[in-house]
Amino acid sequence: MAKTKLEYIWLDGYKPTQSLRSKTKIINDFGGSLEDCPMWSFDGSSTEQAVGHSSDCLLKPVAIFSDPARKNAYLVMTEVLNADGTPHTTNGRAIIDDDDNDFWFGFEQEYFLWDPSTNLPYGFPESGFPAPQGPYYCGVGTGKAYGREIIEEHLDLCLEAGVNIEGINAEVAAGQWEFQVFSKGAKKAGDHVWVGRFLLERTAERYGLSINWHPKPVTGDWNGSGMHANFSNEVLRTAGNEETYKTICEAFGPEVSSHIEVYGAYNEMRLTGLHETQSIDQFSYGISDRGASIRIPIATVENGWKGWLEDRRPASNGDPYKIAARIIKTVKPISVSVAAV
Repeated sequence: MAKTKLEYIWLDGYKPTQSLRSKTKIINDFGGSLEDCPMWSFDGSSTEQAVGHSSDCLLKPVAIFSDPARKNAYLVMTEVLNADGTPHTTNGRAIIDDDDNDFWFGFEQEYFLWDPSTNLPYGFPESGFPAPQGPYYCGVGTGKAYGREIIEEHLDLCLEAGVNIEGINAEVAAGQWEFQVFSKGAKKAGDHVWVGRFLLERTAERYGLSINWHPKPVTGDWNGSGMHANFSNEVLRTAGNEETYKTICEAFGPEVSSHIEVYGAYNEMRLTGLHETQSIDQFSYGISDRGASIRIPIATVENGWKGWLEDRRPASNGDPYKIAARIIKTVKPISVSVAAV
């Protein structure tokens, strides 16, 4: 009788930033599809998601990936449900209004490789600082790129797992990296980001390192970490005129606080108006403007105003489910009105 390992992955209830959790289930004669993954449960009182006298929470499988690090194994992304089957309050995936997969998302996930022994980014000396920013972005060579073997291993694992990863690069600060994920459908995009994060955390474990998702873990003249959200829907992909883009961008203006609320904790430390950011309490948009809240990519303009937008405000520790849900909530109504004109 064949036995298969299913690694159930979920998000806990810790605040202000949820963490990944997982546990392994062994099942016999697994068919290899999402439908073959049974509902499971866990002790929510140990993850800030329930109280001890009523601790059962449910894990609803929503996406399945090959587990590239173990034999006869799969990674199962799940949603957390209450014992009665309703979505748990920590379940950001359940609030996404995109059942027709009209919205496409590309997330640029930045992060720092972190050395627990020094409590500093990997590559930082124990005292003082490395050379100033400049040579690290897409850098090549010793003293410019730190931890490349870890990053390359993570890339290979994502590709083997079936995560729709689209690229990697060294970022502006020493020890800072980025990977990009794209999917058609907001829920699927979030699934792929979270499994990409899971594989990164697990890869770093093997090297005795950790991943720092904080948007500004190093103060001073160092870039923070974001998770830029590139997004489009049918209206943006087919608009063909600048006015439609302006109308959609301007719809974000009155909703600054609603977006910032779900764009990640401690983001005020990153969104200062410096280091390629707009101030957290202001809103702006512009073509090719990396200092704006929303950037209109030059590729969109050159394609006759048919393409996508980039919200540059989400933090590296933000929940892609909640970020996508909030963007859809702003864009969907205005898209309907624009399309009706």
